[in-house]
Amino acid sequence: MLASLHFGKTVCRFPRVVTCISCVRTTHDTTFVHRDSEDNNAHTPKFEFTANNIKRIEAIKAMYPEGHKSAAILPVLDIAQRQHGWLPLSVMNKVADILDVPRMRIYEVATFYTMFNRHFVGRYHVQVCTTTPCMLRGAQELVRSISEHLGEHCVGKTTEDGLFTVSEVECLGACVNAPIMQVNDDFYEDLTVRDAAEIISHLKKGIKPKAGPRSGRLAAEPITGLTSLTDPPYGPGFKVRKDL
Repeated sequence: MLASLHFGKTVCRFPRVVTCISCVRTTHDTTFVHRDSEDNNAHTPKFEFTANNIKRIEAIKAMYPEGHKSAAILPVLDIAQRQHGWLPLSVMNKVADILDVPRMRIYEVATFYTMFNRHFVGRYHVQVCTTTPCMLRGAQELVRSISEHLGEHCVGKTTEDGLFTVSEVECLGACVNAPIMQVNDDFYEDLTVRDAAEIISHLKKGIKPKAGPRSGRLAAEPITGLTSLTDPPYGPGFKVRKDL
């Protein structure tokens, strides 16, 4: 099809270009697309906060002036998820009611941040970082080790006993301690295949492994040992006048 432009006596003809954009469904749809299920639909039982959590929410709301209670969406969603384990529609709707904001405002936030679980997760949410630094340090071997202990196709799923949900995730922000995985709120760093298997084995028994680096180093200190700040820190009063 040709479109025409008239400039005085000159007629310019050029093809009309129609741009088509196609969207391919990806695994990220689980984050921002809702699909009704037996335990997550508009008719699931109404969710209620515990009395203790109501007090916490009221304290958070009191921090913000009238007309700006929506600023409390993030912390209140976090409280809701910690109580219920994940965020079905009934939970998000309750958050909207208690903050007196449109439900869509809650859906927008919950579907944007990946730390909010929109599907059921097990007692232990095992998140293995497979971004470049961790990948180069053996993250895929960790995933295989975990799969051997929990089932061949456990990644992206929850085990039948409801104990474990395993996810491959993007950067967890501890690249210097790669490879790492996060279990609920705890980081396990400098992992080997043996470490990953041991952590899963302990969690199966209800034993909480010590969080942090498994290499023996403190936090993110150089893996080969300190090269600076090796002397004991100065005590109070260092270089202060004696008469003060």
